[in-house]
Amino acid sequence: MVERKGGPFALRELEHGPLRADEVLVRVAASGICHTDLICRDQWLPVPLPAVLGHEGAGVVEAVGADVTEFAAGDPVGMSYDCCGVCPACRRGLGVYCYAFFEHNFAASRPEDGSSTLGDVHAHFFGQSSFATHAVARERNIVALPPDLPLEIAAPFGCGIQTGAGAVLNALRPPAGSTFAVFGAGAVGLAAVMAARLAGCTTIVAVDLEPGRLELAREVGATHTVDASTGDPVEEIRAVAGAGVDYSLEATGVPAALRNAIDALAPLGTCGVVGAPALGTEASFDVNFVMTAGRTIRGIVEGESRPKEFLPRLFELWRRGDFPVDRMMQFYDFEEIDRAAHDAESGKVIKPVLRIG
Repeated sequence: MVERKGGPFALRELEHGPLRADEVLVRVAASGICHTDLICRDQWLPVPLPAVLGHEGAGVVEAVGADVTEFAAGDPVGMSYDCCGVCPACRRGLGVYCYAFFEHNFAASRPEDGSSTLGDVHAHFFGQSSFATHAVARERNIVALPPDLPLEIAAPFGCGIQTGAGAVLNALRPPAGSTFAVFGAGAVGLAAVMAARLAGCTTIVAVDLEPGRLELAREVGATHTVDASTGDPVEEIRAVAGAGVDYSLEATGVPAALRNAIDALAPLGTCGVVGAPALGTEASFDVNFVMTAGRTIRGIVEGESRPKEFLPRLFELWRRGDFPVDRMMQFYDFEEIDRAAHDAESGKVIKPVLRIG
């Protein structure tokens, strides 16, 4: 748990209260550490503390509430974001744009009454709080896993991996032969590179500051890489893509990178925005550059994934060797959670995954 702004992730013994009728108790086996966990720890987003964070969990169902019909004790499951299920966006199958997304994911409490299964410690972060041996989720935000899929591999699919892959495959949907650039070669950006290759993009440019990440980007699908610390990304992208790329994705949360991602677009190009900065962050762009050439800027949350449908597709691609996201994972024992978080922040590790149970 995290007790204060910027504080360490520390292990504490807490006790869950009784399950409600629509809840599922999951014995957590593994959880990825995501950029969102770190910025919530640091209060870039106003998640109440003290809280148990974690939102890329996988494990085994231990108990279910009286109204749960889709899952039973013993089922292996992955956990993803929560939503209300009844607002106009949810009724369209777009729970990622739920009108109550904040209440269900960042309030770290039950949205119905503000309570927590952990009493005075906030839980229910993204409908799970998976930095724990046990997490309380809902039938709506868990996904059945194949029994032979390693839980430590499945866990990070619930947020970062589906965000990058879904931004390409579900939201941008580049046709075969398109050109694509991603700004940021972390877990989200690398998943996007792999997805762009699967979509048939012929020019795939990865932009980052870390040579090791750029090398891995080339190995998993990038046709070109740009070290933004040594050159102008927009100029280098235009050198390989002419007037610019058809699609770009900003995955860093840095306003200057977003400006580059927009400026790198060809006429009629689309820039997707997935990077998460501090609340209230503003960015600028040249209005005429966007308007006069029909360029588009659009936000994308969680890769516009419907997890129960999309994650099984990604799992199968991983099985076939076409989506090798495990190459960016590094595994840590649960007791090493704070070290794993620091390794993620420093850029030493792309996707830390905690082995919990």
